[in-house]
Amino acid sequence: MLNLNKILEPAKTIAIGGHVRPDGDCVGSCMAMYQYIQNNYPDKEVDVFLEEIPSTFYRIKGTDEILHEIDESKHYDLFIVLDCGDTGRLEFSVPLFVSAGHTLCIDHHVSNICFAQDNYVVPDASSTSELVYNLIDKDKITKEIAEALYLGIVHDTGVFQYSSTSPETMRIAGELMKTGFNFSKIIDESFYQKTYVQNQVMGRVLAESIILLDGKCIIGYLKKKDMDFYGVEGKDLDGIVSQLRLTEGVEVAMFLYELETQSFKVSLRSNGKVDVS
Repeated sequence: MLNLNKILEPAKTIAIGGHVRPDGDCVGSCMAMYQYIQNNYPDKEVDVFLEEIPSTFYRIKGTDEILHEIDESKHYDLFIVLDCGDTGRLEFSVPLFVSAGHTLCIDHHVSNICFAQDNYVVPDASSTSELVYNLIDKDKITKEIAEALYLGIVHDTGVFQYSSTSPETMRIAGELMKTGFNFSKIIDESFYQKTYVQNQVMGRVLAESIILLDGKCIIGYLKKKDMDFYGVEGKDLDGIVSQLRLTEGVEVAMFLYELETQSFKVSLRSNGKVDVS
């Protein structure tokens, strides 16, 4: 297994980045790594670069320090990419990745092309947060780090429902819970709880969804003009594809929302028989 501390030690400046439209696993793994470096390497400069995150994720320590813009003249000794399969999905932080002295990628997506100098990619893992747990020193996991990792695992397993959930995933979740954070509150507030407008939007998508392939596939969609009407962005649409997946008889759920004319973000979820990766 990759030796994380050996990679961290020579670097004086470290950047951390994740994919566009960061979800729970992206935020959880990035913030856990950020806290781990800050706690154990106080002499190092470390920054996290992500797009705007859902408000429910701000309960995680350090999220108020996330940077949403870069200084292209800045060069880091090490760039750590988390939960991201290629440089295209890094978007605005790509220049920092390209100019970094060393690069490391930690990810669980089967589509990852191993684009960094060091890569720890395990497609069978439930989440990138599970992989971060494997790499860091267990005796240095604080309550706040555990909370970040648990957030990531919960979101990428659909609260331990998806087929990627393994006995090892459950064991790790149990170890994290021992640190004493309020795990049920994380699930309720960051996964299930929705604003009134989010519920309105989800209701509309469900009402206008389409069943195909003899009921085996369901598709929901939202156009840009409707998103503007409700005043929602991509980060407000979490959970819709998972709700579509719960439709009786469905094997695959698909949710599309319009980014601009004829350009859509697509999310897929499977009930196990179909590989949607």
